[in-house]
Amino acid sequence: MTSREKILAAVAANQPSLVPLPELNIPPVSQVGKVEKFISVATAIGSRVFEVKDFEELKENIAKLFLSPGRAVSSFTELSDIAETEIPDPDPHSLQDVNLAVLKAELGVAENGSMWVPETNMIQRILPFITQHLVLVLEKTKIINTMHEAYQMPETQNPGFGAFIAGPSKTADIEQSLVLGAHGPRSMTIFLM
Repeated sequence: MTSREKILAAVAANQPSLVPLPELNIPPVSQVGKVEKFISVATAIGSRVFEVKDFEELKENIAKLFLSPGRAVSSFTELSDIAETEIPDPDPHSLQDVNLAVLKAELGVAENGSMWVPETNMIQRILPFITQHLVLVLEKTKIINTMHEAYQMPETQNPGFGAFIAGPSKTADIEQSLVLGAHGPRSMTIFLM
């Protein structure tokens, strides 16, 4: 038996016994005020939040907030007159000059202001992180209270890549200087429909 085989055999023989997972008794949370809480928390962590009725109002707000958006990309075909909705080049480097990305969020979590964005809504998995300004569009009816609820929702059960995104990119250095956009979008805007 080689040294490698001896080590692997020793590791295999010394596995801890399995123990059952603990029961999670999470008390129910009131469904009242979850939209207001989501708005409050998302604003507190640096996002701007607006309520809109439809895509026309969404376009008007985007035009006001982003006067010269530069290169804009969106996963909504309804926005094809103001943004690219198809990216013919699958190379992530082709998105390095995207200034504005408008994407659909599938869920919003009131307790932390985060939103679930699956890869299917990202066009390219790097897009929400490489853009300078990220806009997420979320249906108000898709706001839930807690992360415990979020992980039980069918939207988060699909295999593949997805991310809970909350606020613009933030980092701080040893001098306690807050920097927005160092590792991701400089701004995040949420539109609730």
